[in-house]
Amino acid sequence: MVAKHVCPECGGNLEWNAKAQSLKCPYCGTVVPWTDDQQKQLDGEIVEQDLAAALAHPASGRGWGEARREYQCQNCRAISVFVDGRVASRCDFCGSPAIQAHEERNDAITPQSLLPFKISDGQVRDLIRKWYGSRWFAPNKFKNAALTDTLKGIYLPYWTFDAHVQAQWRADAGFYYYTTEQYRDANGNISTRQVRHVRWEPASGSLQHFFDDELVAGTVGVHQGLLQKVEPFPTRTDLKPYSPEFVRGWTVERYQVDLNRAATINEGDMDQQVQALCARQVPGDTYRNLQVQRQYQGRSFKHVLVPVWLVGYTYGSKSYQILANGYTGQLAGEQPYSWVKIMLAAIAAIVVLALLLSLSQS
Repeated sequence: MVAKHVCPECGGNLEWNAKAQSLKCPYCGTVVPWTDDQQKQLDGEIVEQDLAAALAHPASGRGWGEARREYQCQNCRAISVFVDGRVASRCDFCGSPAIQAHEERNDAITPQSLLPFKISDGQVRDLIRKWYGSRWFAPNKFKNAALTDTLKGIYLPYWTFDAHVQAQWRADAGFYYYTTEQYRDANGNISTRQVRHVRWEPASGSLQHFFDDELVAGTVGVHQGLLQKVEPFPTRTDLKPYSPEFVRGWTVERYQVDLNRAATINEGDMDQQVQALCARQVPGDTYRNLQVQRQYQGRSFKHVLVPVWLVGYTYGSKSYQILANGYTGQLAGEQPYSWVKIMLAAIAAIVVLALLLSLSQS
């Protein structure tokens, strides 16, 4: 862990400020850059953890290294972690007041690294306002709401996995060829046409591939469809070693997809990719009966935190979210729809089409 940093003016604990891209005191506003020694620590190597060893000895690498509070939402079941003594009154993910103190569990794997917030709240609010303005089929009440006052900065838990794979594959490779045949058309005339056929030949090969930082989300608080739209997070190049200063003052979600489950998800994802990579090696124009035998070696992992900006709101009886990548600014959102606007647009399209057909006929 990187040691705590104290404000030189008032003695408060410094926090990471996305706009200043530096440490800033939340009490007096003093901005303090990292010292050379601290910067060296932050630029240090981030170590991959051996997956087999961690699964065999699940007690290793546990505990966050400092006191924290955990709260679980009884609506969406997300667990929020606070390391700065804050007390939650509502869930940052769905806005529900139905939250309860969650027993602090020391078996949580420590996040070894993170991506600090790079996009400020002001930048995200501008992006969300533009997004609101482009929602043509949203109800007018929704477009006038501009719910940016509920914006929350949250660190989400992720797992990254590395692995080497060796695979052997077999398949039937198909090669297209064409013959000319005669046929009689609807008017009784004889014509010719090209008919495609497939010549099948046995094929086999091998594959070697390295999977680098394959991501598996550990969050349950953010809707998965939105999360996929704001990915990727540049964990291969821009990660920083975990430091309390980065997360102090922000909400951190505790993972509920544990290492064992995440590793299983990752293996399934890699299997699909290996299947696709082997399929690309099959010669010819098409293939069938692809069979792949694969073996993974040197599987490793990291537990990382990634930054997102989140707006959660309720319209009618449904809950929606707007999500922005806190590092790249990529934004995605959910919205209600006005069926009146959709119906009017459909009627207008039909009228325009009818006019065009009438003009073309005349």
